[in-house]
Amino acid sequence: MIEPGDSVRAAVLIPLINRASGITVLFTQRTAHLADHAGQISFPGGRVEAGDVSSHDTALREAEEEIGLPRSRVDILGSLPDYYVPTGFRVIPVVGLIEPPFPVKLDSFEVAEIFEVPLHFFLDPLNHQRRDMDYKGKQRQYYAMPYEGRFIWGATAGILFNLYQVLRSQSE
Repeated sequence: MIEPGDSVRAAVLIPLINRASGITVLFTQRTAHLADHAGQISFPGGRVEAGDVSSHDTALREAEEEIGLPRSRVDILGSLPDYYVPTGFRVIPVVGLIEPPFPVKLDSFEVAEIFEVPLHFFLDPLNHQRRDMDYKGKQRQYYAMPYEGRFIWGATAGILFNLYQVLRSQSE
């Protein structure tokens, strides 16, 4: 197991879109040719770089690079607890609210498409699944939240589960 101090720091933006029909969560589908996480559903994000002054800065920079979302269009609401990934990353999830309309321009090398899912889908515990897999000879458990033919799993689903827990605790 990788110790927290040995982890590679990264940050993701959890983009909450304030639609008239309700809040949605924006996701990216990674391109199929990438060496890491090819074809997977994720949040915009990546490694912390030397010029980043904070995890918020990393998340906003990555969202701008990957989907063309201008930093000025994101109202940062806060961060969730760090999420440690067995592959050696410590991911800082940054939650941001975005008012539509907003421009997007996908980095076609990294992002195949973007799509949105209503936030209320993730707030229903019946949509949270726990699954098992063999990873490097060890059994691992992960979250999965399939939605309309899309398979949201792993770190992305784990971060969504943490968002669910934070929102649930604030409503109690």
